[in-house]
Amino acid sequence: MGYQKRSKDQLARRVAQDIHEGAYVNLGIGMPTLVANHIPADREVILQSENGILGMGPAPEAGAQDYDLINAGKQPVTLRKGGAFFHHADSFAMMRGGHLDICVLGAFQVSRTGDLANWHTGEAGAIPAVGGAMDLAIGAKQTWVMMDLLTRQGASKVVAQCSYPLTGIGCVKRIYSDLATLECSAEGLRLIDKVDGLEHAELEKLIGLPIAA
Repeated sequence: MGYQKRSKDQLARRVAQDIHEGAYVNLGIGMPTLVANHIPADREVILQSENGILGMGPAPEAGAQDYDLINAGKQPVTLRKGGAFFHHADSFAMMRGGHLDICVLGAFQVSRTGDLANWHTGEAGAIPAVGGAMDLAIGAKQTWVMMDLLTRQGASKVVAQCSYPLTGIGCVKRIYSDLATLECSAEGLRLIDKVDGLEHAELEKLIGLPIAA
């Protein structure tokens, strides 16, 4: 293997790089929360949390955590100047009303055409956890997925058709992974970028699908 996977922080930095000035953004539970720590200091991005925060900042320094100020994943966060708190019903109205420019979510599977499965594996004993994912996936103007490309068993999470219960249909526009950034469309996958040393043909072999250059 002549390539190095992106670390979680490198991947978060890659996602943050594409968030435009003035964007209203929701970061999903898990890996996507790291994006808040990598938004360029000279770029105004307004982070929204479904539990009722607008103007969320990065994670606090060690020892400065305030557990009355948490994100939807119950992790301590900071509040930027001008930030606001409100009822989660108002927060969901923002999400469902098309007021978010981007949401960044984790996923179990994403299809080549942008179908998203991220709330349940369908396996016996698995605990379903949809949270606000369905509202975000359909309500945001753009849905991006941030995830490892492969499972621990080496299977691709990018698939021709999702086998897990769906969160949304045709909603994912981009997949940011530890090996490559891909665009989803009705025509299939298109490569945006990949890690150095990973050949295009090798990436197609890992995923098992054609990828337009």
